[in-house]
Amino acid sequence: MRVGLNLASIDVPADWWLAAARLAEEAGFSGAWIWDHFLSRGRRTDPVLECWTTLAAAAVVTRRIHLGSFVTNVMNRHPSVLARMAANVQDLAAGRLEVGIGIGGHPREHEALGIPFPPAEERVARLEEAVQVLRLLWSGGPVSFEGRYYQLRDAYAYPIPQPSPRLVIGGETAGGARLAARLGDAWTTTGEALLRDRAVFEDGLGAAGRARSDVAIVVALDLDRHLAPAAQPLLADLAGQLALWRERGADEVILAEVRPEQLGHVLAAGERARLHADDPSA
Repeated sequence: MRVGLNLASIDVPADWWLAAARLAEEAGFSGAWIWDHFLSRGRRTDPVLECWTTLAAAAVVTRRIHLGSFVTNVMNRHPSVLARMAANVQDLAAGRLEVGIGIGGHPREHEALGIPFPPAEERVARLEEAVQVLRLLWSGGPVSFEGRYYQLRDAYAYPIPQPSPRLVIGGETAGGARLAARLGDAWTTTGEALLRDRAVFEDGLGAAGRARSDVAIVVALDLDRHLAPAAQPLLADLAGQLALWRERGADEVILAEVRPEQLGHVLAAGERARLHADDPSA
């Protein structure tokens, strides 16, 4: 079972994040994922690592581990720009990039920086169009697209990413589950939402004419920030927790959010769970 780490990106230095990604790779974890935020929800002066420049740096200091956005806010970048950025990072990463994308959820950040944050209904519609734009541009072109929010006119986009990054749709509601079933290569959500909305997701697959094997389920499991690292139930028996969530329908797990004081304990849990870095199924 693939197990990734969502490494903290707020109030941490860039060199810690890159070193943590390398350590996760050595320990056999399958992925290093980073939030897409510009401002902290806590203190406004907390430093925040920018998602895509960090992924680009990680691409050149790692060799095996997959790298991904967890998840890119569709309002933060025009999808044509995101498509070009992702293609470049995919080249740097030699095919290890994954693009998580969702509708965003931090309105104060948008207000502070002057980035539009329309109602959820519009953001969902923009996400649907953005996914189409990404896939079209990753074909190389020429492509044209006439959407309500985004348009392409005989667009070319080279180099073509090899392969096209997996699109992981983030959604913690029934609507998000249906959207991922219809559009995504994978659906990422919380454990609670998976238990609640798994049937909705599977019904959505059927309605879209897709098989369960077409779309992976990636469950994000939070470490408790109020517990000492050594007291985390998730880390005490990681192998047992992975088996439990596989039974509950998950194909992959991401541990979120891993902070510096937790990292050593997480890596040790991975070693105890015997994660196999060279196994293609890992």
